[in-house]
Amino acid sequence: MSEQNNKKNAVEVENLYVEYHSGGQVVKAVNGISFTLEKGHTLGLVGETGAGKTSTALALMRLLPDRVSHMRCGVIRLKGDNIMELPESHMNLMRGSIISMIFQDPMTALNPIMTVGDQILEALKIHNAEGLSKEQLNRKVDEALELVGIPASRKNDYPLQFSGGMKQRVVIAIALACSPDILIADEPTTALDVTIQAQVLALIDVLKQRLGMSMIMISHDLGVVVKTCDDVGIMYAGELVEYGSVEQIYGDGPHHPYTQGLFGAIPNIRSKSRRLTSIEGLMPDPTDLPKGCKFSPRCAKCMEICRVTAPGEWEQDGHRIKCHLYGGYTE
Repeated sequence: MSEQNNKKNAVEVENLYVEYHSGGQVVKAVNGISFTLEKGHTLGLVGETGAGKTSTALALMRLLPDRVSHMRCGVIRLKGDNIMELPESHMNLMRGSIISMIFQDPMTALNPIMTVGDQILEALKIHNAEGLSKEQLNRKVDEALELVGIPASRKNDYPLQFSGGMKQRVVIAIALACSPDILIADEPTTALDVTIQAQVLALIDVLKQRLGMSMIMISHDLGVVVKTCDDVGIMYAGELVEYGSVEQIYGDGPHHPYTQGLFGAIPNIRSKSRRLTSIEGLMPDPTDLPKGCKFSPRCAKCMEICRVTAPGEWEQDGHRIKCHLYGGYTE
């Protein structure tokens, strides 16, 4: 990447692979993905459970379990620094201050025996490079809670004293306490009811704009993505099968058959159809991925070449699709 691109992009991922080793088997979770996140933009990663979205996020945070996981052949740059080459001590300082993450389930992300104020304070102490006093740190705890709409007077309460939506706000406060440049939101509304989901998403969007952050939104909900993201990556079996701007992905242009299937499963209030169109079959076993195109066993448009040869990438104006239908395949 050029120096100019390094200044423009908050995140650059090149040819990243993530594997898990367990019981003599190799789980191929992420298989050679590449993407960039421009400063101030939001990228949505979309796909079914098991597509590799969370493994990608944990790789960006370098929080994959050491004993069973392995990242190979990849480069991950955060604001120009290749984190694959950094010592753990340096990475510890980057987590929270440069890149932070809102985890999936607020019910398990918080320590039940620590007050919410102490949990925010813990993050602030780790990154207290300015040598702030105890009083100043406590003031920052109050500011973090008030930023997400929780009165500072509740900082001495425990997680069990908060509703699901309020717990998620606390998790967001912890993630934002040190003003990170990059925020990863891993399905931040999964455990919440519909009304609270909308409130949390609106809050995240407002805070992103106010703090000038770049963001990666992980979701299986295409409706959430279109409202919050600038660019979209469609993941399947650890690969980015389609990538482009929101206009390209949600527009009428060419699409990967998997993307078409995802959109076909969305209810349409203008349609009189009584049944949704489902994608036949299941996500492949990541320990035994199909030869050729990973989506071929489920694809209604599958050709003979799809079963034996992995497709190359068709690209036009930054819109990328891995599919033989568009002529880009490797021998």
